[in-house]
Amino acid sequence: MKSMTGYGKATVTRDNRELTIELKSVNHRFLDISTKIPRAFIAHEDVIRNGLSKGLSRGHIDVFLNYTLVGDTDKTVQVDMALAKGYVESAKQLKDAFPDLHMDFNVNALMRSNEVLTLKQTEEDSEVLREMVAEAVDKAVENLNAMREVEGNALRKDLLAKIDKVEQLLSQVKMYAPEVAEQYREKLRTRVTEALQGVDIDENKLVNEVCFFVDKSCIDEEITRLTSHIQRAREILRDEQPVGRKLDFLVQEFNRETNTICSKSSFLALTNVALEMKNEIEKIREQVQNLE
Repeated sequence: MKSMTGYGKATVTRDNRELTIELKSVNHRFLDISTKIPRAFIAHEDVIRNGLSKGLSRGHIDVFLNYTLVGDTDKTVQVDMALAKGYVESAKQLKDAFPDLHMDFNVNALMRSNEVLTLKQTEEDSEVLREMVAEAVDKAVENLNAMREVEGNALRKDLLAKIDKVEQLLSQVKMYAPEVAEQYREKLRTRVTEALQGVDIDENKLVNEVCFFVDKSCIDEEITRLTSHIQRAREILRDEQPVGRKLDFLVQEFNRETNTICSKSSFLALTNVALEMKNEIEKIREQVQNLE
C-alpha cells in the first residue's frame, strides 16, 4: 500500500552525458503528469509518460529533467577561411588607402571578427537519449514508490487504529440500540399521563405506538452493514495493490449508515456516540485521500 505523496530521483550517465530525472508526487484523483523538460527532450516525452503510467496509478506528478555534458564537450569550433581571408585582404586595402593610420589588425582581431569562428554542437544520438530517459524514469519511479510505500505503511497503521475506534463506538451503539424503544415508551407514557391527568392509559394503544416507533427507528440493519464495512476495510488495508479508490467508496458507505443512525435516533446518548463516529469517519476520509 502506498501514499500518493513522495519524491524520487535518478541519474543515468553514458560516456560524457549525464541525465537526471526528479519526480515529485502529491494527491490527485487520477494520474496527472506535468513535465518540465528542455525543448530538446520534448520528442521523448512519451517515454516519460509511459514509464510513469507503468509504475504509478494515481497522483499529480511533476517531472523535472536535467541534461548536461561532462568532461569533453561535443561542441566544435569551425573557421570560415574564405571569410577570414576576406577580412585580411580588406585590412590590407584599408592600410594602402590610409598609410598614415596605425595597422593593429592581428590574429586576435581576426578571430573576433563577425562569423569567422562558429561553435557547432555535435548532433545527439536520439536513440541513446531515449534509452537514457527510459532508464532514468524507471529508477526514479522505483525510488518514488519506495518513499510512498514507507508513508503508505504509516497511513495503514493510522487507519487501522481509527477503524478500531469506529468499531468501539459501534459497540456502544449496539448497547444503546435496545434502550431506544424503552426510552421512547417511558417518554410517551409520561407525556400521556401528564396530558390526561390521572386517566387510565390504554396499554394496547401505547404498545402499538411504541411498536410503530421501534419499527421506524430500528438501526439493526445499519449496525449490521457497518460491521460488514469495518471487516471489509481491514481486508482492503491488507492488500498491497492500490486501494485508495476502494477505501474512498467504502468510507462513503460508512458515512451513509452513520447518518441514518443519527436521523433515526431520538436518544441523546446514542446520538452523541453516532456523532463521535461521524467525526472519526471524517478523519478516515481525510487520510484515505492520501492513498494511491
